[in-house]
Amino acid sequence: MHTISLAEYMNFLNGQEDWQGVAELILRSADRLKRAGADFLICPDNTIHAAMKYVLPNSPLPWLHIAEEVGREAQRRRFLTLGITGTKFLVDSSVYPQQLEKLGIGWVRPSEQQKQEINRIIFDELVRGEQNLASLFYMQQTIEQMKHRGCDAVVLGCTEIPLLVSDEDSPLPTLDSTRLLARAALRHAVA
Repeated sequence: MHTISLAEYMNFLNGQEDWQGVAELILRSADRLKRAGADFLICPDNTIHAAMKYVLPNSPLPWLHIAEEVGREAQRRRFLTLGITGTKFLVDSSVYPQQLEKLGIGWVRPSEQQKQEINRIIFDELVRGEQNLASLFYMQQTIEQMKHRGCDAVVLGCTEIPLLVSDEDSPLPTLDSTRLLARAALRHAVA
């Protein structure tokens, strides 16, 4: 395991969204992990998967892709259309749409207002360890609207969202992206 501070990544995202800069940080970690003896790589951060198009051609090791693993679980559970939640960077990106479309799975993004509020909840509350009932209610309303738009499950596409929302709290079945990636990595490692 190797991580570079979230603040360093955010330096490339706040204001200009420099995905090449994000990729350079990811590749620094990838090189260190290869030297430490890793066979393959994962990144539990959904948002920075938007930089993978710059990472993969230069990566010293293969990667498991978080959205692909979520898509495989959705296929296994026979979900047809997924609601995507996460940071505004992730929701605006092609990370999930691209992988889900390859698997024949539909997707729905939250509205612009919902996207901004979910982003605020993540960065102003959840990364600081705060879980507010008002924020849970907002997430439930957003997921309920996704249900009415044809979704049969929702992607918890941020490491922190499962701190607030779970299957017990959600109007739709949830796909916890971080947990699904961790399980896929374990299966891959022991195979």
